[in-house]
Amino acid sequence: MLTDAHHPQLIDQFGRVVDYIRLSITDRCDFRCIYCMSEDMSFLPRDEVLSLEECSRLVKAFVSLGVSKVRITGGEPLVRKNVLSLLEDISNLPGLKELVMTTNGSQLEHFAEPLKKAGVRRLNISLDSLDAERFRKITRVGDLGKVLRGLAAAKQAGFERIRLNTVLMRGVNDDEALSMLRFAIDQGIDISYIEEMPLGEVDHSRGSTYVSNETTLKLLGKHYQLISSMESSGGPARYWRVPHTQTRVGFISPHSHNFCESCNRVRITCKGELFLCLGQEDKIDLMPLLRNHPNDDQPLINAILGSMRTKPKGHDFDLRRNAPAVIRFMSQTGG
Repeated sequence: MLTDAHHPQLIDQFGRVVDYIRLSITDRCDFRCIYCMSEDMSFLPRDEVLSLEECSRLVKAFVSLGVSKVRITGGEPLVRKNVLSLLEDISNLPGLKELVMTTNGSQLEHFAEPLKKAGVRRLNISLDSLDAERFRKITRVGDLGKVLRGLAAAKQAGFERIRLNTVLMRGVNDDEALSMLRFAIDQGIDISYIEEMPLGEVDHSRGSTYVSNETTLKLLGKHYQLISSMESSGGPARYWRVPHTQTRVGFISPHSHNFCESCNRVRITCKGELFLCLGQEDKIDLMPLLRNHPNDDQPLINAILGSMRTKPKGHDFDLRRNAPAVIRFMSQTGG
């Protein structure tokens, strides 16, 4: 395997440096959020999912190629057994600057402190409503109280930053945009508003529920002075500062402001599929390389390097289509 003495970089055909991977370690989740998956999901059998050892090997390969930020996602990553051993294994890799996680918060009440000790630096917590009944409708099964206790535990554990991820949907929870920001300010944490993405067949028309981040920004700006910031968390969010608070407000806008020109990331599913773009179906299967060459990482390294030639310029989300832009669910791609 290449070492960091070579200072390698993953550079795509458009000159973008890829230094960030999002690795899904499971397609399973204890929620069934209406924009993320169907109510009756079929999950993968165990032998079609990367083992934790294979996950670790993949991360090590990418870090050897210059990746400095790794986000662990799912499904819900904390339902994966022995997840802490994986995090401990990769958190001290030479060259890795940030190990972060996206979670629905349901397990944080018990996992927050161990996650921090395992080397996770920042957490994103998905939270789409502060109303318990509405929260249950959006997640189909979720308990808001459990998530809020998880948030409190995460704050107590002392992560460098905690960010809420909120997907606003017209007629569902768009009336909570302002209250969500107030909550984030009260908690001393960040919040990002994410436009709903057309991934997978769901039981509503995404065109009818779509809320643009431009609309949300104008609404919030009527109540708070928002100052544009050049800060970056290494991902697609564009941030604004709320003066005299600790809170940053992020907007992830795949529809109203395509962020592809600065894309620095790729995604790996729990099946070992390397997706070069969230909004495209092209992929490279890495699992066979892991399993057919258990003691040789060079075929894996070669495939990763070669993938940079096929990374597309960007996605093509268009809500005017009746069908989703991509058939796979967000839970299958990973966060």
